[in-house]
Amino acid sequence: MFRAVLIASAAIFAAAPAAAATYSAKLSSPASGHIVARDMNWACAGESCQGATDESRPVVLCQALAKQAGKVESFAVDGRAFGSAELDKCNAAARIEPGKALASQ
Repeated sequence: MFRAVLIASAAIFAAAPAAAATYSAKLSSPASGHIVARDMNWACAGESCQGATDESRPVVLCQALAKQAGKVESFAVDGRAFGSAELDKCNAAARIEPGKALASQ
């Protein structure tokens, strides 16, 4: 009997959806309103953006935001901040502003 209850409860917990992770980002340039990047809806005000999703690839989500909004100064997942290597990988996908593209050549 105990074994049947244990198996049934394990099946219930296995079917439960994972909790959505919360993401926050600070941008180099201000943005306002909503930005949709990689099926994630970011709410932005000034240089701060926040969102939540079940997606489990934070670097990909950061890159998608950078493509839409430009360079990301800081990025955190559930309060854990990206290190410099992760931020560099994220910003490799950042949108380049037209005036800055010519200046860097």
